[in-house]
Amino acid sequence: MEDIGPGVAFTVLGIAIRDAVVSTWVMMALVLTGAVIVARRQPAALEMVVDFLSDNISDIMDRPAAPYLPLLGSLAIFIAAANITGILPRLYAPTRDINATLALALVVFFSVHYFGIRSKGLIGYLRSMADPIFLLPLEIVGQISRTLSLSLRLFGNILSGELIVAIIFALLPLFVPLPMVGMSIFTGLLQAYIFTALATVYVASAVHANPSLREGE
Repeated sequence: MEDIGPGVAFTVLGIAIRDAVVSTWVMMALVLTGAVIVARRQPAALEMVVDFLSDNISDIMDRPAAPYLPLLGSLAIFIAAANITGILPRLYAPTRDINATLALALVVFFSVHYFGIRSKGLIGYLRSMADPIFLLPLEIVGQISRTLSLSLRLFGNILSGELIVAIIFALLPLFVPLPMVGMSIFTGLLQAYIFTALATVYVASAVHANPSLREGE
């Protein structure tokens, strides 16, 4: 059971560096290297990825995705790459560490309020959260609970997927685990899509006008 949670890879000046952090560094280096190579040899492929992300985000938000694409597109690519990093030898999926998924959820949490304030202004955004005023406590609870839900959903799905593959590989170490690895890749990509879609919905809810205002347009 020692291998379930992230362990300490090495220490720097007494600071413990977890294996999930090392895997994140390696994953980011691979993604950046791959992006540079593809940009030089097949730039159209990168344009297809950007268009795919932009179209999906626009469809969910029902508005142009350009202002939000740098954040939401980066989240989608980072989480997708992080989720499937665990299939590489001696690496771990960074998202199997609750600290990583909580950090991603907090990025979404603060980004939602940033975009909301930028769209409506501070007073207008606060007014939209407390309209009517007695709903403000419920709104705060909802903001916190959905942040925890984002974090725990991603963490639980990736960790359980890695555990299933590891158990089957230990019992049947030849070709039987290969379909499970494929399923793990599919699950990782699916979870990246779900996380990004939910983040997009949260941002859209913050920047859209109040329902009463939309009905009067």
